[in-house]
Amino acid sequence: MPFSINNLRNDPRVRSGESISRFVADYTERISREFEFWNASLGADHFYVHCHSVGRMAASQHRTLLNNAIQVTCSSSYFQRLYVAHKDVGLPQVWARPSVDVLTPPSKRDKLVFFSGRIQNSQVRQELITLWGNDTSMDIFSGRPPYPYEEGFKRSRYCLHVKGYEVNTARVSDAINYGCVPVIISNYYDLPFPNILDWSKFSVIINHGEIKSLKKILQSIPRKTYLSMYGNLSPVRRHFIWHQKPTGYDSLHMTAYQLWLRRGTHRLLQ
Repeated sequence: MPFSINNLRNDPRVRSGESISRFVADYTERISREFEFWNASLGADHFYVHCHSVGRMAASQHRTLLNNAIQVTCSSSYFQRLYVAHKDVGLPQVWARPSVDVLTPPSKRDKLVFFSGRIQNSQVRQELITLWGNDTSMDIFSGRPPYPYEEGFKRSRYCLHVKGYEVNTARVSDAINYGCVPVIISNYYDLPFPNILDWSKFSVIINHGEIKSLKKILQSIPRKTYLSMYGNLSPVRRHFIWHQKPTGYDSLHMTAYQLWLRRGTHRLLQ
């Protein structure tokens, strides 16, 4: 369906979230009436992509689209009560960064942890700054660090991915790109490709309640285990790259494979 949420947000006729939701619902209803192939599955063999709550809420206004079509989203749970784990698909969000041919070796990573982000976006981030912001073994900043952002990923062994108010973050892919083992304060199913990649082989996943023990948890990881996770980042990196011309095993191919795996796994709801 050829419409763009971003363009709709800048269209004076439908720029509000409520108007966009109404437009998407009406448009989807029209498509479902006029095209027999949509009705053949009630939308179950279709998918829609979004990385922002406006798109999510717009799709939710059409019941069969919400229940049957596959939602492809940049995050699978952060404030997303409408995400269905067995049906929907996580999309890796990647910001344009300079390609890194040679990763900084572990011996030159002098910081245990790096994180930089706006704390007003998240209670979890506020707690993180309060607990660990003054620890000299961790570079944890409220806002931008006093050095180039990329340096934090290059000089640290572990890099935190801490949920904010919205889904707009690429810290996991940044960490992987720069060879910093991701520490995800979240849930396994919040991650892209959970049915394809074994995240335990190249990342650390903890829950919110473990933040107070964050330093102890990371320091207790055997060096052999850390080196194994660090080494596994190199082959994983190709899955977190969007090429202008797609190449094998990149983000587009991995997302398409996820969609293929999802075929027929969810029950139709009218």
